[in-house]
Amino acid sequence: MEFYDVVVLGLGAVGSATLRALAGQGVRALGIDQFAPPHSRGSSHGDTRITRLAVGEGEQYVPMVRRSHELWRELEQESGRELLVTTGGLILGVPNATGQHAVPDFVDATRSVARQHALEHELLDATTIATRFPLLRVTSEAGYYERTAGYLRAEECVAAQLNSARRQGARVRTAEEVLSWRSDDAGVLVTTSRGEYAAGALVIAAGPWIRTVVPELAPLFRVHRQVQYWFDITKRYEEYRNLPVFIWMHGSVPGQFVYGFPAVDGPRGGCKLAAEEFTWTTSPDDVVPVTPEETTRMFRENVEGLFDGLGPNCVRAVACLYTVTPDFGFVIDRLPDRAHVFVASPCS
Repeated sequence: MEFYDVVVLGLGAVGSATLRALAGQGVRALGIDQFAPPHSRGSSHGDTRITRLAVGEGEQYVPMVRRSHELWRELEQESGRELLVTTGGLILGVPNATGQHAVPDFVDATRSVARQHALEHELLDATTIATRFPLLRVTSEAGYYERTAGYLRAEECVAAQLNSARRQGARVRTAEEVLSWRSDDAGVLVTTSRGEYAAGALVIAAGPWIRTVVPELAPLFRVHRQVQYWFDITKRYEEYRNLPVFIWMHGSVPGQFVYGFPAVDGPRGGCKLAAEEFTWTTSPDDVVPVTPEETTRMFRENVEGLFDGLGPNCVRAVACLYTVTPDFGFVIDRLPDRAHVFVASPCS
């Protein structure tokens, strides 16, 4: 049996960051993952993720985002990798647009958060949006623009976190399945497909596997399959290359929503776009491939007529997972009645 101060279960975005932070404080830490992160089975893949300071989902997240940007820049210096790319961020919506993530008016909520935290931003009307971002065929949208928003290179971030944790002394065990864990007044015992590990504390960052790792919490979480699409750029590539990240509520009916990124993979790499679907639930071990019918529907409902220069050919499409609570808030806390067990998951 091996002994550690802390064991971290799950090494995606949250778990890898936790392991690095522990190692940086001199904690004897072990990270375990059933796959080999970064991988494509969970929530931390697909090349890019939006980051923004004015988080319309809740002003309580602003200090976390600010600190995260500092940490990403530190990790860039340490690793020599580009992780955080500042592109500017545009959030726009038509009047009476249905909000995202349980927020009734996402654009207005974003503006409110920016005002509360004195964040630099601009308010744009439809004419200004059409002039500055002519690729987007807006109608009556009002918008919010944040200069410091951008995207993170998702897989690169996970890899850099884990490499940093290793350099600082953490142990990383991949392709190792956790079979069980238990805790008592003295600490925790984790049993895997390779052995047993005792520790003073356990951090569970299992993402969509949280429902099986901590069965008593299963009623709190739902897992939803999401799809990321890269549509063919038929013209105006340089403008797509310089596009800001964006979140666009383009209609007043639920589901008329798309978010996207600048073209980062060259003229033939497509432009990455995605919507969100919360109707059907799934499990992380039963995720089905993306179908041609889904791609056609996405183009028809959230691309065609909205973007100048994107064609129906889908260069690439991948599925990922959101694990969400009823109010879409993060869960970062001690497990009730388990003093040595922390849940830092899921944060989709």
